[in-house]
Amino acid sequence: MPIAVVGSMPAAQVAQLEAELATAMGSALRVHRFADHASASAALQEQEVFAVVTTSPADDTVTLELSSASGQTVATALAQGLPPIAEHAGYTVRVEDLNPLQAGDPHGLTIFYMTIASVVVGFVGAAQLGVNAGDLRPGERIACTAAYALLGGFAIVATVDWLLGALELPFRSWAVLALTMFTCGMVFTMFHALFGRWAILPTWGIMILLGNPTSGGSVSWPLLPRLLATIGGWLPPGASVNAQHTAVYFPHHQHLGPWLVLAGWSAVAVGVFLAAQRRSDNRRPAGAAAR
Repeated sequence: MPIAVVGSMPAAQVAQLEAELATAMGSALRVHRFADHASASAALQEQEVFAVVTTSPADDTVTLELSSASGQTVATALAQGLPPIAEHAGYTVRVEDLNPLQAGDPHGLTIFYMTIASVVVGFVGAAQLGVNAGDLRPGERIACTAAYALLGGFAIVATVDWLLGALELPFRSWAVLALTMFTCGMVFTMFHALFGRWAILPTWGIMILLGNPTSGGSVSWPLLPRLLATIGGWLPPGASVNAQHTAVYFPHHQHLGPWLVLAGWSAVAVGVFLAAQRRSDNRRPAGAAAR
């Protein structure tokens, strides 16, 4: 769990606090020392660290600045774990939340549920296209997938923002949802071209069984096992959650990585699907291919 430390507290005391806090939280800490508070705050806004700890040995005060928007589970763990440990060491603790969650989403789970909706609608929509519009040409199927992804993303934004009032969503949220839905739809389409009716199994395994628990939406990635946290960032659900968090809470600090992950999955899925279709067409009799 990366945190920033600013101040002149003796190294031995910092190390002791680190060890006790890591034990209490069940997660190792990765401490980044900063010379000034401005640099540490900038790292917090870039989501490079999840908290800023400012020490003041002169008056035995420790200030813990959290970012609930970066990860509610991490913020809660730090807010509950650090104060008793620091107070036991003789420090007075002041806790502040620099990036609180929106009022309609007190537990920070709305983005996670939005992502689940876009993932499921994405590949279920592709399955329905295969069942009810099996005669679509490859280009038409891709175009239909893009169309329902745009409409589905808009429907999720309208429901969450305008109907329920759970989150105030920027225009970029629609783009994230639409790209996520298109990606998941094309991944199913790719697997269908490769495995036929069994396509739902690898799609469900990647997107739901593995993708959702490792996405960081319900449990922030620093609290996940390291392997799962690493895997999650390279899967569409995790990339979608990361891009959505940044779009909603850190609009001026957008990261390109999650967008590239989604775009990469889409590009590979489209490419494999077209190649599989071309190979299938080449294997058909001339009369069937012409028809």
